[in-house]
Amino acid sequence: MSSVPHPSDGADRGVKSDKPVGRFRRMLDRLSSSQEELHSAELQQDAEAAGCTKIGDCGDRQIVKVTGTLRTVTLRPRAGVPALEAELFDGTAALDVVWLGRRSIIGIEPGRKLIASGRISMSHGRRVLFNPKYELRPLGQE
Repeated sequence: MSSVPHPSDGADRGVKSDKPVGRFRRMLDRLSSSQEELHSAELQQDAEAAGCTKIGDCGDRQIVKVTGTLRTVTLRPRAGVPALEAELFDGTAALDVVWLGRRSIIGIEPGRKLIASGRISMSHGRRVLFNPKYELRPLGQE
């Protein structure tokens, strides 16, 4: 008897069919995922590629470098001082980025991607980054 399996034995079925099934599964997953889920997955990949910490993994008082897309930008005074607040989302969680004493910053607008670094603090159960160092991502990468 030969020790080499015959194709009809089914011994190598898994090897030959894994790749098409994998591609098909990924295509089905992509088609059945919502636009928000796809956007979240893309943002998580961007954060990983940029070497940034996932916002969902950030803890209180931790020094971090995070990246994501600005969802909202608002002017909200804090203790009588103007403060520009933006919500940064990276696919895992949201983070409030606050620039104290600023009414506006050129380039800080909803939909813009940026990298921010600084020390996380918790305020009313939300992660906040006050006066971070930041870098606007090029518009071509959006």
